[in-house]
Amino acid sequence: MELSIDISVSTFDEIFGEIKVMKKILVYKWYSYNDLDIEYAFLQAGYEITYVERTNLTYEKDEAFEDMIKKELETNSYSFFFTMNYFSAISNICNAYGVKYVSWTCDNPLIAMYDESVFHACNYIFAFDKSNYLEFKDRGVKHIYHLPLAVNTSRLSELLHDEKYAMKHKQFANDIAFVGSLYQKRSTYDKLKDSFPEFLNGYLDGMVQARLLISTNDILDEMMTPEILSMIEEQYHLEKTKDSFSDLGLIFQTTVLGFKIAQRQRTSALLAIAKLFSLTVYHKEKDKELLLAKEPGPVNYWLEMPFVFYNTKINLNFTIPNIKTGVPLRVFDVLGSKGFLITNAQPEILEIFEDGIDLVCFYNQEDLLHKIDYYLTHSKECEEIAAHGYETVRRKHSYQKRVRQIEEILSKDE
Repeated sequence: MELSIDISVSTFDEIFGEIKVMKKILVYKWYSYNDLDIEYAFLQAGYEITYVERTNLTYEKDEAFEDMIKKELETNSYSFFFTMNYFSAISNICNAYGVKYVSWTCDNPLIAMYDESVFHACNYIFAFDKSNYLEFKDRGVKHIYHLPLAVNTSRLSELLHDEKYAMKHKQFANDIAFVGSLYQKRSTYDKLKDSFPEFLNGYLDGMVQARLLISTNDILDEMMTPEILSMIEEQYHLEKTKDSFSDLGLIFQTTVLGFKIAQRQRTSALLAIAKLFSLTVYHKEKDKELLLAKEPGPVNYWLEMPFVFYNTKINLNFTIPNIKTGVPLRVFDVLGSKGFLITNAQPEILEIFEDGIDLVCFYNQEDLLHKIDYYLTHSKECEEIAAHGYETVRRKHSYQKRVRQIEEILSKDE
């Protein structure tokens, strides 16, 4: 999502208050969107948290950072080490020190998981995307589980009803809004086109177009033939560590094609919407194609985004193709803010939410435009769906519930 995560304006204590703790865990803090909410849930469950941090998020080797972790594990005892997303270096250290390593993915596919360290007995990996869970289970990873993302409705409710933020309700009122990246910067895909032969360029453009028309990643797998991979490999060098078992097809689909497909899908849909309706897009860069849309810039995840979702008549979600089946965090955030959501139909969205009851799904661009037109004039239905969606995430998809699920799994091996 195209957001700001500057939390200096609101410290953890100001957001959540003071909590008594009993158990100790070590947490790698790299400022993912939901890190404070999951940490708060751990605190509520009675954990004392010690943090290890570094300035930049990287999956590359960092000896100084690794030495800091080793020193911490040598001088203190922890129930487990927790991270959002998986880091092979941390797994290697935990395996050497006999410490449980608990990770919960929020990106998919996570290239760092395609590493021999994923088979360590110390790992307890929770994947938000079921396809990712099934893939690594089939590969023989022992402790891997499916765990959808979540939302802290208590925090959001308190924020939205805080009188000192009353002006934000008017500031972020919209007919239709999308909060997220349009991936406008010249992508790896665009740069590679300069070096690829004409046939390969045409074939890859065909893959992108096919994926836009058919909402399944299976078509990319089928079209990525050995012959095409061989042609790509001549111009696109894949950097791998000695313990990595990721392949060119996976990397290219994820880091190249996936972002290009998302760029075209989102830009095309938003352009079509802006021609017919009042649209606001919250992202970092102005898009010369979206002249008819309002582009006020990005919003702060903690203190502004919830007001957008709450005060917008129709919120939009477009799931990046890299997330094959899972529910992106944006869906939980919209519903947790009591917002009405229209989203692309995603396998797990249809599994854990009821279409037309908790949210509304669209199946192609024409369907999206039709449903926007309908719901803009049926505000009562929007309110009822938003209210039901909020109750669903409040009761079934809280971070507290997720922490209990993690604890139940860990307790089985004690």
